[in-house]
Amino acid sequence: MANKQNFTPEEWTKVLESMVLAGIAVSAADPNGLWGTLKEAFASKSALAASKRDLGSNELVNAAIADLETTEARSAIHEALRKHAAGANPTEIVQRSLDNLRVVSAILDAKAPGDAAAFKALLRGISQKVAEASVEGGFLGVGGVQVSDAEKATLADIAKALGTTA
Repeated sequence: MANKQNFTPEEWTKVLESMVLAGIAVSAADPNGLWGTLKEAFASKSALAASKRDLGSNELVNAAIADLETTEARSAIHEALRKHAAGANPTEIVQRSLDNLRVVSAILDAKAPGDAAAFKALLRGISQKVAEASVEGGFLGVGGVQVSDAEKATLADIAKALGTTA
């Protein structure tokens, strides 16, 4: 079973970033105003909390979630996300997020092959929860769709970036 010690500090930061970027990619694919963004951010945190409570979560998932809760990791992630979004429009944020997920997928496959599938499932779960968090389109939530076409496309891109099936 893999944990933080299996990775270089830079790799571990990328792994932690991926837990946030999986949701950000979907949010940026179809921006949905302040209320929608808040719902999507809450969905991302909720997915992580559910994984934390899951007694069946593997060691790598548990280690990453626990580390993400530390002040040091939150500061590193905040700084990385600031750089990630600097000067970028939503389309660029999606592409940068997908690039990160491709890199993390390769890192996981190389450094934690036994835990890679579970961690990738966590990332896909986060992105799916974010996609389903807010009704897209319509007016005041009427006439919209649960998951927009742009979000569906991004979910498929995330699956491809992670090397999993859509």
